Amino acid sequence: MTDNYAKIVRDNLNALYADFSKDLAKNLPGEQNEGRFVFNAFGERCIIEPTGIRLGDEDHSFVLGILISLYALNACPDICIPTPLKAFKEFPDSMPYAGAFATHTEQLLVPHVAKIKTAVPAIMEAFNGEASPPGTGGDFSFVVYPLPKIALCYIFYEADEDFSASVTCLYSNNAHLFMPIDGLADIGEYSSKKILDLIKP
Repeated sequence: MTDNYAKIVRDNLNALYADFSKDLAKNLPGEQNEGRFVFNAFGERCIIEPTGIRLGDEDHSFVLGILISLYALNACPDICIPTPLKAFKEFPDSMPYAGAFATHTEQLLVPHVAKIKTAVPAIMEAFNGEASPPGTGGDFSFVVYPLPKIALCYIFYEADEDFSASVTCLYSNNAHLFMPIDGLADIGEYSSKKILDLIKP
């Protein structure tokens, strides 16, 4: 499987650099040094170059490498439109992935709501986060940017004597312009996994 992921990343990079756009740095957006592009992805410094993708201190030819390369392939001049926020199921053709999205993006975080609340400043700093839009609801919430033009709004409800904790994840309004729908589901999952990494002792 690892070899399959690596091949997909190589194929995506080959396609990206075969039809190289002079506007790629602007469309990501990111910094460009010849054929090298630098921007923030999943809370870490990301480098795309013809030979591979580096995220933080590691080369990534796995799922994150695929998502980042797909984001670059889908880069376009459109800007991120944050609101009105959209549930994943509101995007076209999302139904086959909706169940997995709920399980791997939202329910994954439910046991950790209390710990996440104490780590909100660190999470927002890592993800270039910002306050959620007025009227978002929940006991607490925040917006993060796993990729520069894709925002996720996490809304948390704490457990009380009547209800168990719950988590809702919403997307920026036009997130589907920058990533195929299956990749968009994966962005939610791996953003949640990164949040769990950030709250580890």
